[in-house]
Amino acid sequence: MNALVPLPVLLPLCVMGLELAIGPRLHRFKRLISLTVLGAVFVFSVILMIAADRHGPLHVDLGDFAPPLGVTLVADRLAGLMLTVSSAITLLVHLYSLGQGMADRDERTPLGVFHPAYLILVAGVSCTFLAGDLVNLYVGFEIMLVASYVLLTIGGTATRIRAGSTYVIISLFSSMLFLVAIAMAYSVAGTVNFAQLAGRLQEIPLGVRTLLEAMLLTVFAIKAAVFPLAAWLPDSYPTAPAPVTAVFSGLLTKVGVYAMLRAQTLLFPGHRLGDLLMLAALASMAVGILGAVAQTDLKRVLTFTLISHIGYMVFGIALAGRAALGGAIVYVAHHITVQTTLFLVAGLIERRGGTTELTRLGGLARSAPLLAVLFFVPAMNLAGIPPLSGFIGKLGLMRAGVDNSGNWAWALVAGSAATSLLTLYVMAKVWNLAFWRQAPPGTEEEGVVLESAEDDDGDDGDDEETGGPAGRRPAPAGAVVTAGLLGRSITTTRHLPWPMVTATCAAVALGLLYTVLGGPLTTFADRAAAELLARGPYIEAVLGR
Repeated sequence: MNALVPLPVLLPLCVMGLELAIGPRLHRFKRLISLTVLGAVFVFSVILMIAADRHGPLHVDLGDFAPPLGVTLVADRLAGLMLTVSSAITLLVHLYSLGQGMADRDERTPLGVFHPAYLILVAGVSCTFLAGDLVNLYVGFEIMLVASYVLLTIGGTATRIRAGSTYVIISLFSSMLFLVAIAMAYSVAGTVNFAQLAGRLQEIPLGVRTLLEAMLLTVFAIKAAVFPLAAWLPDSYPTAPAPVTAVFSGLLTKVGVYAMLRAQTLLFPGHRLGDLLMLAALASMAVGILGAVAQTDLKRVLTFTLISHIGYMVFGIALAGRAALGGAIVYVAHHITVQTTLFLVAGLIERRGGTTELTRLGGLARSAPLLAVLFFVPAMNLAGIPPLSGFIGKLGLMRAGVDNSGNWAWALVAGSAATSLLTLYVMAKVWNLAFWRQAPPGTEEEGVVLESAEDDDGDDGDDEETGGPAGRRPAPAGAVVTAGLLGRSITTTRHLPWPMVTATCAAVALGLLYTVLGGPLTTFADRAAAELLARGPYIEAVLGR
């Protein structure tokens, strides 16, 4: 069974190489093998999760080199759950992207650039979840980030290049800080292997250990978009194509949360920075949701709600108890799915209504009832309406906060309740503007050319004065425009591409499945939290003692 551990990393990389070797030919074959390998990754992830739950952590030393010389991959309950959820989501988003590429009638570039980069991203995410040492965690981050640079700037439009530049600068800064932290850990402990660090870090001076903890938390907080290190996110994610924004918002930030979970339980038990994490969690909730309230573009609304709900996960990590960590694990799995689903729905709204600017939408509940249902269900799930999975995760976290009974814990319980209510308000606002009210004049016509992400503030203004090319509606100031995979103009339609709708329906169903399986999910998360706090099973599996 240990031999299966590297497969979620190796399979996407091998197929990526095969697709690049084939070149701009055999499009259907490429689609088939891409979907097949992502389906295989999902199957192997489920097997690893079940095996880790029944038999304890699985591990493999690549090249048969033992720590600290070898590269170690470890799959415990937490890693298995994260792999399963992420592989399911990446499979659905890939299907969605295939539908968008076919609908845009762009057969060459998405398959030549988008899909290989996407497979690299999947491999990087899997490598991060399975990493058994700091260096391999860094490598996983970099694999993931290199692919994300390509995906974020695909099409080379000015809007995406600007957003990608900010993303690259922030990512390079966090990578440099991560390298410094790795060097520091090796200098004081003589190893970067997690299992060995778990014992040796307890023997170094308290001040050095606290500094190392603070450096790693800063790196992971940047990846997770924890306030005040989240300023880069609202202007970066919404400019990308819908499938890219969906997978970024669902997975990339949760990789940072996963790293925080792993570090705070395995490397720094009884951490001294709990109060600081609680403050960051509360600030993320407040600033994120207030930012969402102020937005009128759906993608920016969802981006700010992403920041606010990261606060719930940091809440559980800061409390560090079994119930709190279990609640955080449930909420991570829930949020990966629901946040991704909402961005997929935003892509469908953009294709159906020609924009995601809420002031220019309306009447979608009557003209597109399926689209209305696809938005309503995950929106209520995100708001935490009982008995949906969002309510289950929030309830677990708030109960843990009440049991803690500290001042910061009570403040976070109150902040969690207020954030949940404001999230409901924001989702109701989106529903009212985009779906419930009557459509503004000019929004019911079919075949309108969607504004292009190539439209730029630096244009000479001729199109603005003349109304632009025939049928094109110019984007208002501050609107987020993304159009197709390459940032080109596309044509709105009442009949949405079936792969996009199918993938979105499946994502909605997956979110509802968490509700149906709420009991087993919370029980599994509780066992995962107990395993994280015990530390012993992980260390014994890796070091054999």
